[in-house]
Amino acid sequence: MAQLTVRNLDDGLVELLDERAASRGHSAEEEHRQILQAALQGKESLVSAASPSRGLAQHLTSIPDVGHGEDFDRHHDDPRPVDL
Repeated sequence: MAQLTVRNLDDGLVELLDERAASRGHSAEEEHRQILQAALQGKESLVSAASPSRGLAQHLTSIPDVGHGEDFDRHHDDPRPVDL
């Protein structure tokens, strides 16, 4: 695999790249790869599903509709004794 060195980058730009990578839970190097791949190969699908650009409503509506309402009922049984 090839390596790429980019010189003379603005410090603010590097900081933004590092913050973006951290917010998506991966290294700055991986973030750089994804940005280059998306820009040059048009692979927008590489952006994480957990991307901050997605709103809460989009995340919630992407959850599959499975199970039944009673699966989520809270049970109020007497608490069990705990030995400390």
